[in-house]
Amino acid sequence: MSVKATVRLICPAGAAKPGPAIGQALGPHGLNMMEFCKAFNAETQRFKPETPIPVVLKAYSNRTFSFVTKSPPTSYLIREMLGLQKGASAPGSEIVGQMTWSQIKEIAAVKHQDQHLSHIPFEGICRSIAGSAASMGVAVVEDQAEEAAPTTTEAAD
Repeated sequence: MSVKATVRLICPAGAAKPGPAIGQALGPHGLNMMEFCKAFNAETQRFKPETPIPVVLKAYSNRTFSFVTKSPPTSYLIREMLGLQKGASAPGSEIVGQMTWSQIKEIAAVKHQDQHLSHIPFEGICRSIAGSAASMGVAVVEDQAEEAAPTTTEAAD
């Protein structure tokens, strides 16, 4: 049983159905679309319905498959957290929202659970998410609690 192909898809959580998008990806490899949809929907019940979930599917020569689901895309998580429909049309000159570092850490905690990101330091994932936010036109600001808290030099006075 050797790997025939690796297919990357983005499917809606809990709502994958055998249609043209999945059919065009799985059909040429002789895989049963309905079997994949049932397995994927069962695996993604823990997510909010219709959340886009990246999937890496390995098709084997005996017409079986295995797949790994990942966390939703960073841009989706940022938009959901801020309630945005889309990012800025001109990032850098247009700001569509603000995020705090604590919100970035929440997203990083979700992303850090992915197997392919688990070896990256948590702070590195946070910086990457801040960069994604900036490229969407979302400003990253300090937490209000951190700004109001006196520093150690101020407390000593």
